Amino acid sequence: MTHDAEEPTVWKDDQDVLAHLGYKQEMKRNFSRWELFGLSFSIVGVVQSIAAVLLYSIPYGGPVGMIWGWFTCCILLIFVGMAMAELGSSAPTAGGLYYWTFKFSSPRYRRLLSWLIGYINTAAYCAGVASVDWGCATQIMAVVTIGSNGSFVPTNAQTYGLYCALLLSHAIMASLATKIIAKLQWLYVSLNIGLFLAVIIALPVSAPEQLVNKASYAFGHFENVFWRLRGQSVAGFDTSVHISEEAKNATRAVPFAIMCATVLSSILGWVVNIVVAFNMGNDLESVIENPIGQPMATIFANTVGRTGTVVIWAFIVVTLYFTAMDYLMAGSRQIFAFSRDNGLPFSRILYNINPRTRTPIHAVFFCAFISALLGLISFAGPVAITAVFTTSVVGQYIGFVTPIIARFIGGTRFVHGPFNLGFLSAPVAFIASTYMIFMIIVFLFPAAPLPASESMNYTVVVVGGTILLSLGYYFFPRYGGMYWFTGPVHIITIDRVKGTGKPELEAGDGNGDNQSEGRGEKGDPTSI
Repeated sequence: MTHDAEEPTVWKDDQDVLAHLGYKQEMKRNFSRWELFGLSFSIVGVVQSIAAVLLYSIPYGGPVGMIWGWFTCCILLIFVGMAMAELGSSAPTAGGLYYWTFKFSSPRYRRLLSWLIGYINTAAYCAGVASVDWGCATQIMAVVTIGSNGSFVPTNAQTYGLYCALLLSHAIMASLATKIIAKLQWLYVSLNIGLFLAVIIALPVSAPEQLVNKASYAFGHFENVFWRLRGQSVAGFDTSVHISEEAKNATRAVPFAIMCATVLSSILGWVVNIVVAFNMGNDLESVIENPIGQPMATIFANTVGRTGTVVIWAFIVVTLYFTAMDYLMAGSRQIFAFSRDNGLPFSRILYNINPRTRTPIHAVFFCAFISALLGLISFAGPVAITAVFTTSVVGQYIGFVTPIIARFIGGTRFVHGPFNLGFLSAPVAFIASTYMIFMIIVFLFPAAPLPASESMNYTVVVVGGTILLSLGYYFFPRYGGMYWFTGPVHIITIDRVKGTGKPELEAGDGNGDNQSEGRGEKGDPTSI
């Protein structure tokens, strides 16, 4: 068992904290705690996330699923946020989940588990970027369809072409200097808050009387099972962790960003769901089957009219666009960190910091490229591409729950950071883990019993395939990861003999600009 009673270690600055974890400071720390919160809040994207999942939550739950499903899941997700915030405060590194898994797991299994979580989290981020950008592309097409009064109906090829263009633009933006991206978060937060206010004001004011529902309907009418996709809207708890090496006072900024984004998004999202449930009418079938193809857009069209819908939807598209850029940025840092520890193929190329922007541009474009390949699955049909998108959530939950559990059963000492739940740590971790394990199972089941091929949930195939391929690569004879992957690399250590606390390089120089030689000593970072 772990020993949670130990007092947090005090380090002089962020560079010392990172050196204690085994890494050299390579990126610029330009994110303040508020800007880090802005990134997490932008990735959640309250209104646009709700718009993306209404296609599923209306038929699988109706108003009860929208309101009470959201409320219940968000309460549980706050527990997940607290458990993640404790880990992020203790060890704020861009590696995040796979680093924690190695650090807290049993020495016998830590290399394999760290390897698996590294690949699962990488796949989850690539799938997440694909999900958000594909959603952005379809929302843009919905705006065009609404603006043309239904005369334009996009083909899948046209949507995919737009999707690739969005990915390219986001890769360019995510490669900008950190100080630019950090300042942009203020704009993103302002747009999201403005969109929230526009929706909760415009719908009640403009909704025709026949579309206004009674409280008994909004709070009490349900259809089918309402748990199906409630967990998708508030997620991405580890995004701020992956940006932690670019944040000031990371041990405090990371838990601040996680908790503020989770709680605020949960509250605002609940308000939006209530407003929508009260003003969408009770003919749910017509909302779902409308030619516009987007239930939220249909609800807006029925209430504020075509012009008002185009204006609101344009703001949704803009905020979704920025969400995708932030998601790609966080995913690229996961890829950068895992490559720094020799986890991915082409690690020497991916572990690279641009000398001008001080950002991992190679990792950014690699993440965008994999997401573009995943988008090709859309040509196999909506069921296939939906499985890829759901994979991002399942992969995240597997990545979250593993280090949370490992912390308590791995037998490794846990040293608290400034964010400390004290005696509540174990109960919070138990609730969070139980919820996520339950949701993983739910996400892998089809939406209805006895599914046909066109209604089957193929998420289990995608997730299972990712795990099997990772295991195959790890155990591959002679060349597999088991022969060379030793977990997080010691690039630097702390000179404690001299008592200076000054970081010193070990075998390698740890510079992301030159990885051909001297990657540093590999070993257990907990031994520093």
